[in-house]
Amino acid sequence: MKIFRQDEQVFTDIFGIKMASLEAFPDVDRHGFAFGIIAAGEATDFHRHDECEAFTILQGSGILEADDGATAPVNQGDFIAAPPFEKHVLRNTGDTPLLFATVYWRDGATTAEATKATAPQADTHPPCFVFSTPPTPNGDLHLGHLSGPYFGADVFTRFQKLLGRQAFHITGSDDFQSYVIARGKQMNKTPQEVADYYASEIQDTLALLDVHLDQFTISSHAPGYQEGLKQFFNRLIASGQIKKTLQPAAFDPETNQYLYECDISGRCPTCGSGTGGNICEECGQPNLAYDLIAPVSNVSGGHPITAQCERYAIDLSAFSPAILEPLKEFKAAPRILSLATKVLDRDETTIPITHPQPWGVTTDDPEIPEQVIWAWPEMSYGFLYGIEAVGKKIGQNWDALSPDDNWRFVHFFGYDNSFYHAILYPALYKAAFPDWAPKIDYQVNEFYCLGGEKFSTSRRRAVWGKEVLSEETVDCVRFHLALTRGEVERTNFSIEALRSTNTHLIETWQAWLNQLGQTVSRKYAGVTPDAGDWSLDHKAFLRTLEACRTEVSALYTSEGFSLNQVGRAINQLVEDTARFVAAQSHLMEDEAFADRARTTVALQLAAALLLADLTAPLMPRFSAALRAGLGCDPLENWPQVVELLPVGNRIDLADRRFFSPEIGNREFDMDRTDAA
Repeated sequence: MKIFRQDEQVFTDIFGIKMASLEAFPDVDRHGFAFGIIAAGEATDFHRHDECEAFTILQGSGILEADDGATAPVNQGDFIAAPPFEKHVLRNTGDTPLLFATVYWRDGATTAEATKATAPQADTHPPCFVFSTPPTPNGDLHLGHLSGPYFGADVFTRFQKLLGRQAFHITGSDDFQSYVIARGKQMNKTPQEVADYYASEIQDTLALLDVHLDQFTISSHAPGYQEGLKQFFNRLIASGQIKKTLQPAAFDPETNQYLYECDISGRCPTCGSGTGGNICEECGQPNLAYDLIAPVSNVSGGHPITAQCERYAIDLSAFSPAILEPLKEFKAAPRILSLATKVLDRDETTIPITHPQPWGVTTDDPEIPEQVIWAWPEMSYGFLYGIEAVGKKIGQNWDALSPDDNWRFVHFFGYDNSFYHAILYPALYKAAFPDWAPKIDYQVNEFYCLGGEKFSTSRRRAVWGKEVLSEETVDCVRFHLALTRGEVERTNFSIEALRSTNTHLIETWQAWLNQLGQTVSRKYAGVTPDAGDWSLDHKAFLRTLEACRTEVSALYTSEGFSLNQVGRAINQLVEDTARFVAAQSHLMEDEAFADRARTTVALQLAAALLLADLTAPLMPRFSAALRAGLGCDPLENWPQVVELLPVGNRIDLADRRFFSPEIGNREFDMDRTDAA
């Protein structure tokens, strides 16, 4: 027998508190035993782990925070059981140390059960607001843009709506960007003329991609937008945490023009990559423009001069918990959490949020009348404005300046915008609304490249959306973007690969569906037959279909969102069905096995219906066309189980064309300038 006394143990730092591991049964490696001490007023770190854990309070009292946000008091003698992956934070609310003893172990079956995706259920509350980064109206949208936030947000929102949830896709035109001014100089047009022209072009291109928007805010024209933005900014100032700060800034050596964003270029002071002012697209770190390595003014070509400039600024280090805790708790890529940690560890964390610029929304401060609210922090208000605007459309009294704790946000953006979405915006929200705790998931994409180099609007290096999109090609383009968009690493687009995808869809998907239609027409008078005799192969194929439905359902959720994997899983469904059909073909014309042949056809029709349903968020036109060919209306509710097609449905698949050879026959001008 062994006795372990707390005061004889060696404690080390684990999960933010002191823990001492106890070798109670050294030969039993499945269980661990430990003491833990939480100092008065302290708490364990936010954490989840794969072990089952049971612990009891030996001394003191506190509060246990559970995975669903609920809290419960715990006192000496209480026993707590925590299943795998459940968030738990133990907080000492007393004046003396809280001592507990814990035992933890791994159990494969329990862990596997805990990792299963919960079957999506209809839920009309709370509303989910899906934001895609408002595009800058200095050019039309190319496939690099489209493959990322806009396509991703559209698919995710469609899926949420099929679950019966309130979900709204919100974006707009980011009119007050410095890049709009620069484009206007190139075109000999005013910033307003440039913004108006490209905002219209952008909306047309999004419509061509079948991106449905519940709100598209044009910031230079939206009713009440600029007044609301000023009120939001005044709240920031009133918080006392956004202050006028005298800092160095970059200026053109000949004109003395203030330089930032596209007006200055050099190398990133963090990673050394080539960059413009204020953000590095390579590493995601912000810069202050004047601190670039080997900077060049893009106004005169000279070496910028540095001088002091008073601007409103925010010290991000003061908001570390508001930035880091949501990134740990909600959906965020590890790369974003890493970026946030690095930014907050910098020596300089004070970022200007106003800039001297002739185009934009000015502050109410008469001492700096030439300064405007920077377009990026402006965007944090723009999302809230979008919610209010949606509310007016559907009769909800949602207020941009009174955000609700029940709102759920999902942000879709490229990695180069991570600093703004995941670091700057939470800090601004905390300053403006200190009692609001926003729930935000972050869905980030990596660069989609062209010939190994990034798409670029400013350099006009792109395949533009309008070059490849039409009613005939949109399903193919959406499927190809799903397969090839950058998710965890940069990927590359090529016209040849797009044509190859189109050929595959025609020769594999469409060919199978046409053949199935011909079989039903020839053998069953064009209507769905009832299933007959089931073989073990039939049962196994039905399990394959259900496994696919479960997998794709999980991949459409915020927690597991991946269109790369959705595309591959759906394509695998078609290939698995083709394999099943080939194996069953030997009995299809044998009258002795007519009952089994009916089951084979019924299962093929079930696979076709599942294909239509699983592609509804991804390829809505194809989905609707396929369901029509199966005698069904467009999908309204996400399938909770694989079902056989109703007996007697009229099948019209034999000659139906789902995909067009148009992409394969079209010529593309890779040097098209997209000039207005």
